[in-house]
Amino acid sequence: MIFQNENSFEVGEKISKSKVAILPIGAVEAHGPHLPLGTDNYLAERLAARVAEKTGAFVLPTLPYGQVWSLKNFPGSINISNESLICFIYDIGVSLYAQGFRVFAMINGHLGNAVAMKEAARRLFSQYSDFKILYLFYPGVKKVTDEVRETAASHVSYFHACEIETSYMLYLAEEFVDMSQAISDIPNIPMHADVTPMPWEKFTSSAVLGDATLASKEKGEKIIEVAIENMVQLIEGAKNELSKPK
Repeated sequence: MIFQNENSFEVGEKISKSKVAILPIGAVEAHGPHLPLGTDNYLAERLAARVAEKTGAFVLPTLPYGQVWSLKNFPGSINISNESLICFIYDIGVSLYAQGFRVFAMINGHLGNAVAMKEAARRLFSQYSDFKILYLFYPGVKKVTDEVRETAASHVSYFHACEIETSYMLYLAEEFVDMSQAISDIPNIPMHADVTPMPWEKFTSSAVLGDATLASKEKGEKIIEVAIENMVQLIEGAKNELSKPK
């Protein structure tokens, strides 16, 4: 169900039956020469639509801006602060609770949003203890990712415009991928990048962290289907919690 397509006369009853809202959250940032600036938005939106089909949830309009401090100096990137993102998510959550939603699932397409999402969720939980809030970023895919990748990850946490993220796009939003422009750019990310502020232009000029030429739709399908299955399971678990005696 697409929330913005509903009307005010009918939506209240539908919310009381569903109780689940999904907020896709992405970003606008550089993704190399073969992927668009809105890659994280497209991934979050397509994932949200698939998960909503399986859970009977509403999909809210996408929150298209994220915390992209690391890539803010690349052409096309638009950064907002963690503080702004926390406040925005918190305010949306307050409204959702007032409208009758009791499960708020954020489906994230951009790792940089994770800190703000977690903090906003904590603030909402502190205010509404019966509000189930999930912050989801490809949950439970490490094993399958390790199985399908042909190149080692550039970093223990980061993956960006590489074999893996490009495979996601080929599976979920192939029409926005130009594989003729895909490159291999495997940077040497220094250890101190994890312990001190470091803009990514210090170790990459392309914003690609891997070999995007090795991406495939089939690899994306294997990982994304696991992520969707896990997200559905987590949302259904939150719904079941609502029905338990207090």
